[in-house]
Amino acid sequence: MHTLAHRSLLLSAASAAIAIAASAATPDAQAGALRYRGANASGGISSGAVVRRQGPDGGSLARGRALSTDGQGHGTVARGALVTGPNGGTGARAGTTSLNADGSASHRSGLVATNARGSVQSSGSASRDAAGNVSQSRSTTATSNVTGNSVQSSSSYDSATGLTRSATCYNAAGAVISCR
Repeated sequence: MHTLAHRSLLLSAASAAIAIAASAATPDAQAGALRYRGANASGGISSGAVVRRQGPDGGSLARGRALSTDGQGHGTVARGALVTGPNGGTGARAGTTSLNADGSASHRSGLVATNARGSVQSSGSASRDAAGNVSQSRSTTATSNVTGNSVQSSSSYDSATGLTRSATCYNAAGAVISCR
């Protein structure tokens, strides 16, 4: 995925998780932290939390979590976080995990981080079916702002076939170079 689109997607997902949790928070929650919990229309519970912090040197953190069950053994949790460092570095992470009554589960997550030295983007997913078969994949790209060089790595796992990993490095012009 294009780096800018990937970053926008992650920032949107992290912001959405924080907003979902904040939207149902009670007005009497403590300053800096909002929490809620209650029954929902699906016969389960919904809960969540939002935490916002500001550092003395200008850094900030906002993170949110929203959980929902349906009373029949299914549940989903979404988490997101946005962080800004005092020197301009930024990071965002978002993830969603779903569990089902039959024992199956799925997870998707990703992160982006940038500072003066470079950037990293990573996204992945994992799933388990009702029989216990597992599959996983993750893709990561890191780029140096100093050299312009980058590395793209990927890994995948399937309980039937095992683990596969690969990495390819590129120079600033996009030509493949040796990874060290």
